[in-house]
Amino acid sequence: MVVGLVETAVPTAKSTISSVVKKPTFLSSDPIINVARGDPTIYEPYWKKMGDRCKVVIAGDEFMSYFCNTMNLCWFLLPELDNAIRTLHRVVGNAMVDDDRFIIVGNGSTQLFHALLYALSSPDLPEPINVVAAAPFYSSYPEETKFLRSKLYKWAGDANCYDKDEPYIEVVTSPNNPDGSIRGTVVNREGGKAIHDLAYYWPQYAPITSKADHDAMLFTFSKATGHAGTRIGWAIVKDKVIAAKIVKFIEVSSIGVSREAQLRAAKILGVIADDCRNLDLKGENFFEYGRRLMSERWGKLRELGMKSNGLFSLPKYPRDYCKFTGEYTDSNPAFAWLKSNEVLNCENLLRDESKIITRGGPSFGVDSTYTRVSMLSRDVEFELLLERLAAIKGTVNGN
Repeated sequence: MVVGLVETAVPTAKSTISSVVKKPTFLSSDPIINVARGDPTIYEPYWKKMGDRCKVVIAGDEFMSYFCNTMNLCWFLLPELDNAIRTLHRVVGNAMVDDDRFIIVGNGSTQLFHALLYALSSPDLPEPINVVAAAPFYSSYPEETKFLRSKLYKWAGDANCYDKDEPYIEVVTSPNNPDGSIRGTVVNREGGKAIHDLAYYWPQYAPITSKADHDAMLFTFSKATGHAGTRIGWAIVKDKVIAAKIVKFIEVSSIGVSREAQLRAAKILGVIADDCRNLDLKGENFFEYGRRLMSERWGKLRELGMKSNGLFSLPKYPRDYCKFTGEYTDSNPAFAWLKSNEVLNCENLLRDESKIITRGGPSFGVDSTYTRVSMLSRDVEFELLLERLAAIKGTVNGN
């Protein structure tokens, strides 16, 4: 069976791209295109044109000690990175970073997620604490929670179905991965704790409506700027006891975080903040560039959908006022959450009919009519994705 793609999402500003599908210069003959991953290579052209502005030079005698600042609770956090993180959040307005908040750096937000599960658990409980997230939830949460077979915590599934009168930790991702929705806690019971994963709460993906002010918040360098290979994430935590337990987890598991990686992250975050504050900047700052690029990609996908035969649909996203941009903007999530309106296995369908590899709904706690498609690949790969989706539509229409 061959199917097409329809668009049912809320309209956005008209794309600046003149055609729906632009033929890629290569890859058309490749047997498989993998858009199951969230590898953010979309931003490579921007950082390439920045040239030496983001260059970091490190002498051979630098960063030889384990320690950055023994006076800081997070003793392996570079002061330059601490300052850059707080400055950028203040410029963007997406999180509270007052001086009474603790910043803890990790080897990506994945390590910090494990650290927070450890910090929010208690060895005094008779049973492991339940960890839940509302479906569709990030597909790695169940695996990461189960991986160490910890006696402190266990995966307990969909928060929408959680009815136990027991302690729990709820993981809230907002904007959500995979469907881009804005979320809050679901369970809201006494004895509950929450981890707020805000990896995609940046202006290129969603309107910044307020400063997030939760007890424990996670951010990641990879989705904020695209530098996934640097492996830097950070937690913003209110409670000193919880922050100290997170630091202890990272101390035991990796004896801190690479200072070279931290310095690179500090440099790049600083450049972004400086450009956002520079009213005389010639050209776009990073978030303007990212928002335009994501909007153009979503415009192409929506335009393609309007020309298809209605067998697929996308979520609708309401416009909202963005305090960073000072205008009403659309959400342009990092992933397209496709649903088969014909109750077909969406992941299998795209793989078998067009050799497009995606990540299916069951990985996210929902049925197989859904699948997740990354919007963050390189231009040539994204154009190939559109080319193949258009070919499916064309076959349906007899073209």
